[in-house]
Amino acid sequence: MTAPPAAAIEVRRLTYADLPEVVAIERRAFTSAWSLAMFVLELSKPSGICLAAVVERELAGYLICSRYDTVWHIMNVAVDPELRRRGIATALLSHVLERVHQDAQLTLEVRRSNAGAITLYESFGFRSAGVRRRYYQDNGEDAIVMWRTPATLRGTLDDVPGT
Repeated sequence: MTAPPAAAIEVRRLTYADLPEVVAIERRAFTSAWSLAMFVLELSKPSGICLAAVVERELAGYLICSRYDTVWHIMNVAVDPELRRRGIATALLSHVLERVHQDAQLTLEVRRSNAGAITLYESFGFRSAGVRRRYYQDNGEDAIVMWRTPATLRGTLDDVPGT
């Protein structure tokens, strides 16, 4: 499958029926993959946002975002490795930001080595606010903790918890 322009990317609610494809993409995309049970748990949370990106009637990627009190935590963003750098993650992030309050605080962790993802998150106003040492179990790599808040959108970290 080849990814068409971003206009042809359909973003919709992720469903339980999508989970076999989700798990397959997860295993191709990450060395430390989520289990089926983890996805079922996230889909069962009424306050979460779980999105699917569909290209040519095929699941191409997904995003899992959970709400904890006033903070949204982007837990997982994945795109089929064969379809990366074609606007799919951008479409997913754009849709999640449309669903949360304009002044919402969002956070995520990203591998220190994942320069492409860091650049993408920065383009949406996320800023680095710290490091979680040895966060990733597969190789002990550090995670960069990123936040998107009204202050990061203004260029500061004034309202980021823990800074």
